[in-house]
Amino acid sequence: MKLSALKLALLSASMATGVLATQVHAAPLTDASRAQILKAVDADAPQIQDAALKIWGFAEVGYQEVKSSTLLQGQLKTAGFDVKPGIAGEPTAFVASFKNGAGPVIAILAEFDALPGLAQTAAPVKTGIPGQVAGHGCGHNLFGAASVGAAVAIKDWMVKNNIKGELRVFGTPAEEGGSGKVYLVRDGLFNDVDATLHWHPANVNSAVPGVSMANISGKFRFHGVSAHAAGAPEKGRSALDGVEVMDVATNFLREHTPDKTRIHYVITAGGTAPNVVPDFAEVYYYVRHPDPAVVKDVWSRVEKAAEGAALATGTTVDKEITGGVYALLPNDTLGRVMDANLRKVGGITWTPEEQAFAKKMQESLPGAPSIDTVKTIEPYKIELEGGGGSTDVSDISWVTPTVGLGTATFVPGSAGHSWQNVAAAGSSIGVKGAVNAAKTLALTGADLFSNPDVVKKAKAELDQRRGPNFAYKAMLGDRPPALDYRKPASSGRE
Repeated sequence: MKLSALKLALLSASMATGVLATQVHAAPLTDASRAQILKAVDADAPQIQDAALKIWGFAEVGYQEVKSSTLLQGQLKTAGFDVKPGIAGEPTAFVASFKNGAGPVIAILAEFDALPGLAQTAAPVKTGIPGQVAGHGCGHNLFGAASVGAAVAIKDWMVKNNIKGELRVFGTPAEEGGSGKVYLVRDGLFNDVDATLHWHPANVNSAVPGVSMANISGKFRFHGVSAHAAGAPEKGRSALDGVEVMDVATNFLREHTPDKTRIHYVITAGGTAPNVVPDFAEVYYYVRHPDPAVVKDVWSRVEKAAEGAALATGTTVDKEITGGVYALLPNDTLGRVMDANLRKVGGITWTPEEQAFAKKMQESLPGAPSIDTVKTIEPYKIELEGGGGSTDVSDISWVTPTVGLGTATFVPGSAGHSWQNVAAAGSSIGVKGAVNAAKTLALTGADLFSNPDVVKKAKAELDQRRGPNFAYKAMLGDRPPALDYRKPASSGRE
């Protein structure tokens, strides 16, 4: 689909579903049920905190989240869910199910991977952790813990009120560049799901349905010939030269790509000594754009840059796509339900100690907004443009109606993937936001079990947004999960 056609489809669908959304009647969830659910989450708050802070301490990167996944699986088993680990070829992925007869199938996503290079204590000043590299700069320690807390509250409510249907929790690893959810979608694990809920740590409280960028990521490995860089340079063929020539070519390519294209790279291996011509080098690339078709086209041009660089430097190059995701499809019908529940839960109030922590951190954040913004809920609207990041939740949003929210788990003004986010995610500030998210998810899940009309309208909206004759095909093709994408680069030699 061309970008213009994609935008037109989104806009026309927005107009149509705006009518649908205004016709959604209030869910028949009683005040007593809401109170019961909120009380259950409050009672479970210590367990949410315990899980969140333990996972924060584990700080396990994509596909290596053994302790984190095991902890969440254990909580769900204890709560009465049937848990199946190792789904879709991913050892740390799992699906937990509670079924009470025939009815809607509602899913909740749980993430738990950390980011490399962001080890940080839970302090408002930059302080590394000796011997540790990774940190939860995106707050996924909070994500998984709160999602499980919400699921436990919904399950207890279903049992006490004999609510029919199936509740699933998908433990999804490697969101940060590993496209973990894509393999679950590709394997058909969401084909019978009626609606999917998720949340994400943020600087503000918001249920605004937004968009994201499609993405393909991968590694280019150049192979050359080693030689003494001074004594016999003519005998060498530098793999690092191949990488650098490729990087120059892609940097010139930027001028000739469609607007909103993003190309990022980092050299992950480039030799070990200046006087040795490196026979192996590796560079790790991302290409993003709102339109998946543009991403595929630009990626093919990046591949040609690699091939040309190899030819120019007398080296060879191997390429591996390690990740690929669609752009997120917003769902206004579900967004309005989530927003209404977020407003019932309300904003966040920090203690004097938490306010002092935040203000100290804001000394490193010039121009940061007032910390009082965490007390409020952002105005609701549907966003059809913007969104500089990418997420593997997007692929789910193309096969089942999907809705998310963000809660204030970070200090206002913090940047994503920063030491400030790591510190907040390991503090009571992060935990408070996670509990608010658990409450909102739990209320929204209960609403969907109680009101099939909402689910029906959400499905109609999805059909309109993705257009006729849509057939899902993963951006990363048929490759198995890239379980080693976070491991150090290797030349393949023993």
